[in-house]
Amino acid sequence: MTTAPKIALVTGATQGLGLALVEGLAERLSPADTVYLTGRDPDRVAAAVGSIPGSGAQVRGEVLDVAQPSAAERLAARLRERHGGVDIVFNNAVMRVGPDDDPRAIVDEYVEVNNFGITRVLRAFAPLLRDGGRLIVVASSLGTLYYLAPVLHDRFDGLTSLDEVDKQVVAWRDAVRDGSARAGAWPGFVNIPSKIAQVAAVRALAHQRRDDDAARGILVAAACPGMMNTPTSALWWDVSTAPSPARAAGPVLGLALDPIDPDHYGELVRNGRRLPWAP
Repeated sequence: MTTAPKIALVTGATQGLGLALVEGLAERLSPADTVYLTGRDPDRVAAAVGSIPGSGAQVRGEVLDVAQPSAAERLAARLRERHGGVDIVFNNAVMRVGPDDDPRAIVDEYVEVNNFGITRVLRAFAPLLRDGGRLIVVASSLGTLYYLAPVLHDRFDGLTSLDEVDKQVVAWRDAVRDGSARAGAWPGFVNIPSKIAQVAAVRALAHQRRDDDAARGILVAAACPGMMNTPTSALWWDVSTAPSPARAAGPVLGLALDPIDPDHYGELVRNGRRLPWAP
């Protein structure tokens, strides 16, 4: 029996964890398979593609800026035309913030990439998943209700559609922008509500697709790679002993390439273990 070539895609893949995910996929997939390395800068995409060893799956570059409202949809349409569907999607695109950034000044751009960018990718690529496919959002262990004041839990708990998630993100973004979040119960670190909304998006999509995905052997999940030794993380924490992106990519790649654990469906997973959504 002939097996159709696998098609994989990684967003935010020109450096760090995203590039490590592409390298890992290319190494573990076959020469008949294709891995799409995407990023918003054409020159950086081309340079990243050129850095991948030639053995293993074919690596192709595509420009994708998830902050642009229709960009993910357009790329999904091209991949549907070329291949009929996709097998693996890693949403890894992220806008990073530093300790000196004013949340009010950066929240609009931040949300466009880190939250609306994710829901755009989920809407565009989930319908393209073939039987046995994997759709993984790279998130963080901060993405649980444990890090949010109880009075705010109902903002993100129990959401059943991506539109509902986007609505709550808009409300939080506007509160950050006008300064009212600082007077309320919202955490000052914008990563926390953003990561919680990322996991809420995965949970909402999983709520809609669970039965059909179970029948077709599809996994939708969020992944926490843990602390990594990167220049951005070093702005916040001592990461001198943290693993490299290549090492951190291992368990994340496992979600895409190893047999599915049904307990991981719609959940946040770190090192093969589901992290509780609520305290």
